[in-house]
Amino acid sequence: MTTNRGLKNRTAISTAIDKELYQKLKDYSDKTGIPLSKLFDKAIAMYLESVDK
Repeated sequence: MTTNRGLKNRTAISTAIDKELYQKLKDYSDKTGIPLSKLFDKAIAMYLESVDK
């Protein structure tokens, strides 16, 4: 059984988010061509930087 779907540098997670936030993020992803996973990476990094001060 593969526990990480063959991912080498990433970790697969499952979570639930607000429907409106998801739709806005999905629309932005579709418009820019930036994958959702990269947008989540950036958002989490920015959040952690903001609380690390």
